[in-house]
Amino acid sequence: MKLSRIAALSSSLLLAAALALTGAGAAQAVGQAQSLDYVALGDSYSSGVGAGSYDSGSGSCKRSTRAYPALWAAANSPSTFAFTACSGARTGDVTGSQLAPLGAATDLVSISVGGNDAGFADVMTTCVLQSESACLSRIATARGYVDTTLPGKLDSVYSAISAKAPSARVVVLGYPRFYKLGGGCIAGLSEKERTAINGASDYLNAATAKRAADHGYTFATVAPAFTGHEICSGSPWLHSLNLGNIGESYHPKAAGQSGGYLPVFTAAA
Repeated sequence: MKLSRIAALSSSLLLAAALALTGAGAAQAVGQAQSLDYVALGDSYSSGVGAGSYDSGSGSCKRSTRAYPALWAAANSPSTFAFTACSGARTGDVTGSQLAPLGAATDLVSISVGGNDAGFADVMTTCVLQSESACLSRIATARGYVDTTLPGKLDSVYSAISAKAPSARVVVLGYPRFYKLGGGCIAGLSEKERTAINGASDYLNAATAKRAADHGYTFATVAPAFTGHEICSGSPWLHSLNLGNIGESYHPKAAGQSGGYLPVFTAAA
């Protein structure tokens, strides 16, 4: 009996110690987040186009309070937060107009970029308005650009970030697959076109991940998080073609930012 009581008491003490350490660890994590200087760069997937609730001061950049950078900052209260991501941004736009907040004190950087360089908007316009063969040809052209030109442009962006913020942890976020294959869409693109578009997204992500890794950055894929929430699914986190607001077409809704991008970035950051 005494031995069993001693064992039980020891177990209780160990559990209490573990809980105390967990609490201390959580407090330390919060403290670390609050001391961070965070800068959010990139294109419309980072600015939050499609999520609504845009900051009027951001103009055509359409930075949303529901975008994952703003949501992460609201939850973690970093010491400073600079949000310069902008709708339509290409790699040259990032290096030309978004890097000013970076500095030696910057601790954390997030970025999504490359889709506009590869012609994402033109691919979708071609696929929606023209024939299947034209769609597949345009996708092939985009993949060729990803092979030959995009890596150098990504290198330029990543090198510029390192030069201005050498101590920062940089998280590069990818793009979701757009379509649930065999899903509930009864009109629109053919299944062959949807498959090719998904494949092009994977192709772009793979190229981006390689360049990010070569610079020592963390690549965070969002495709698994969006699985089951693509266009043609029962609960899409992406806008399909929106004739009332073309700019939001094929961008994450607020649920895609909070349920897809935010947890992926949080885990990587």
